[in-house]
Amino acid sequence: MKFAPNALAALAAGLSFAAAPAVAQQAPAYPMTAEGAARFVADVEKDLFASSVENARINWVNYTYITDDTDALAAKSNGELTEKQVAYAVEAAKFAKLGGLDADVSRKLGILRQGIVLPAPTTPGAAAQLSELSTRMSSTYGKGRGTLGGKPINGSDIEAEMGNLEHTPAQFAEMWTSWHDSVGKPMKGDYAKSVEIGNEGARELGFADVGAMWRSGYDMSPEQFAAETQRLWEETKPLYLALHTYVRRKLNEKYGDAVQPRTGPIRADLLGNMWAQEWGNIYPLVAPAGAGDLGYDVGDLLKAQDKTPIDMVKAGEGFYSSLGFDPLPDTFWTRSMITKPADREVICHASAWDVDNKDDIRIKMCTKVAADDFTTIHHELGHNYYQRAYNKQPFLYLNGANDGFHEAIGDFVALSITPQYLVQINLLDKAKVPSADKDTGLLLRQAMDKVAFLPFGLLIDRYRWNIFDGSIKPADYNKAWTRMRLEYQGITPPSARPDDGFDAGAKFHVPASTPYTRYFLARILQFQFYQAACKQSGWKGPLHRCSFYGNKQVGAKLNAMLEMGQSKPWPEALKVFTGSPKMSAKPMLDYFAPLQKWLDEQNKGEKSGW
Repeated sequence: MKFAPNALAALAAGLSFAAAPAVAQQAPAYPMTAEGAARFVADVEKDLFASSVENARINWVNYTYITDDTDALAAKSNGELTEKQVAYAVEAAKFAKLGGLDADVSRKLGILRQGIVLPAPTTPGAAAQLSELSTRMSSTYGKGRGTLGGKPINGSDIEAEMGNLEHTPAQFAEMWTSWHDSVGKPMKGDYAKSVEIGNEGARELGFADVGAMWRSGYDMSPEQFAAETQRLWEETKPLYLALHTYVRRKLNEKYGDAVQPRTGPIRADLLGNMWAQEWGNIYPLVAPAGAGDLGYDVGDLLKAQDKTPIDMVKAGEGFYSSLGFDPLPDTFWTRSMITKPADREVICHASAWDVDNKDDIRIKMCTKVAADDFTTIHHELGHNYYQRAYNKQPFLYLNGANDGFHEAIGDFVALSITPQYLVQINLLDKAKVPSADKDTGLLLRQAMDKVAFLPFGLLIDRYRWNIFDGSIKPADYNKAWTRMRLEYQGITPPSARPDDGFDAGAKFHVPASTPYTRYFLARILQFQFYQAACKQSGWKGPLHRCSFYGNKQVGAKLNAMLEMGQSKPWPEALKVFTGSPKMSAKPMLDYFAPLQKWLDEQNKGEKSGW
């Protein structure tokens, strides 16, 4: 998964930006009036806009050149920023209680109050300690190693090998277990301490805990947001259960009862992904007989034409240009990290950056010439084009309508990587476009990533919400993680898990303190956006074959939503592009309706669930 550091959005992604003490440390007196609140907000925006670039650059260097020195620089800069943000948030909380506030000022106060994903309390030294903990955990992850055949293997390579179907179940189990043991367990103490400090900070801001603060950032109450995400999950759960039942049977046929039983949960390491969050890598094992060969693999098509990672990014840029968006700036090409450097440690986890809140947009990837990375590029560029679209908004609105929007933009564009699109960009021969009888395979391949992800996208934050509110104690971190993965995903680890472990820490977003429900929302929203774009383009065929590549009408309407940033409640932004202010799972269910019918037929006589 990905995130998009830029200005205040960096904090919402678990990063931070520079400390320029102006307002916070000089603490000028603002009268507790509507006029005082307006002056406070104006000064804060000016200060944060001016100070963000230095910190963004420091974090960029740290993420692309991990050393003790860059760790120290990032920890110092982020700690100073956290301290300042806490001061701003505390003041914002006071002003928010006033009556008669201008609506714009009131919205910005709310964003300030909710804008720190892991707030430090005002206790001297707390911000520095929290920053040190966060930096150390991120570096522990970035330097993480697992083993394959007893030999060390780094994070990006072990992720790729988990999708290599030539490995044996024993090798999958070795990689899975070694990664979780070596990466997660060492950071458990740091994580527990960061939760303790973050909760103190959240309470100072008037929230019950950090989880309640995270749920408050969606233009609705924390309770309403929890209920809304649960509603969307319940709507899509039958589709997930059908997919789980079918995939489990296919794995049983491949590996036998001793490795994967015909009933019950699926062994987590057999699903082609370190976290079993997306299952597309094992599609060859589950492809429908006679209809599963799609006739092409995007990675193979790229390699056949000797495409490089740069070529792949150029293709992604071409999609957005075809919708009428301006080309990427020259600095994008000179400052991005598109491939993994051979001479240093970096954080390979893909991300999109806006360093100067204007046009210094970049991506950071360890790109391989493969289908997954081709999709990821389209996704990451979605962040960049969103960032540039709203760059004329005031500082506190330099973000997506909600964090799910930021993830969904690139995702819905990536849904348009259809056979027709591949023909249009001369990557696929028109004669090799899969016929209609291949639709089941096309849909199943998509579902292996899109549908399989849903419960994982939901449980990451629900797990952390329970940690933040004290329902899960440090002694039970691993037990609760294993239990919730069984409850939501229907998966089980390949090896006995130690009670003193911290398997959740082996997922980047946990040590990085990046809220994760955004990715669940993005899975829902991307289909809503996609269906809207296909209707606007006049598409008449099956929804899953739609490509709106080259449609400038879609691009214009999309830009109208993007340029709003976070200036209005997200239902208003949603309505601008889709015509509806309500999130709906129906477009996703419509997209996969033919597959749902097919899965139900395949699953007759099978025991659903676990």
